[in-house]
Amino acid sequence: MNIRPWTIACMSLLLALPLAHAADDPDVARLTQRLVALDADASLGGLASLERLQARQAVEALDTARRSRQRPSILQIAQWRVETAEISARTEAARRDINRLDRERGDLLLEASRREAARARQEAERLRVQAQIQAEEATRLRQAAEEESLARQEAETVLQGVSSREAAKLRAARERAAELKRQEEELLRSLETNP
Repeated sequence: MNIRPWTIACMSLLLALPLAHAADDPDVARLTQRLVALDADASLGGLASLERLQARQAVEALDTARRSRQRPSILQIAQWRVETAEISARTEAARRDINRLDRERGDLLLEASRREAARARQEAERLRVQAQIQAEEATRLRQAAEEESLARQEAETVLQGVSSREAAKLRAARERAAELKRQEEELLRSLETNP
């Protein structure tokens, strides 16, 4: 059962009773219409109920004080009470809206924080993958450099081996050439001494 429409209907009926008498008093009619408008406003329904009750009581007191000498002050009090009810209802509605907006703002900030955390996690993962790729590339380059260094050392060793063999061959060839020259000289000397 929805209580709010039922409550508004009852209040409208209660406020309609003074309207019957209000035809005689324009002040009562004006203030009663303001209260009816306040009760009919769905955005303000159920707000400032104490102030509304006090405003109704003040309007009823104004309606019963038609010929009283205190009527001007009762009218002023009734106007103040109606105005207070209107302001209080709008203030409570504004507070309710502020609270709702604060909750929405908090939800939005929380969602923004979650999204920022997700972006930070994604960025951290991207940087981790990038660092892993760089580490793998550095390892590959280091291995390539080591392999190149080993190949260079092997080449130098081979070249040194080749050089040593070539030097030994050259030395042997020189020694042989020197030996052949010496033999030639001996042969020439022996030919000169034995003509």
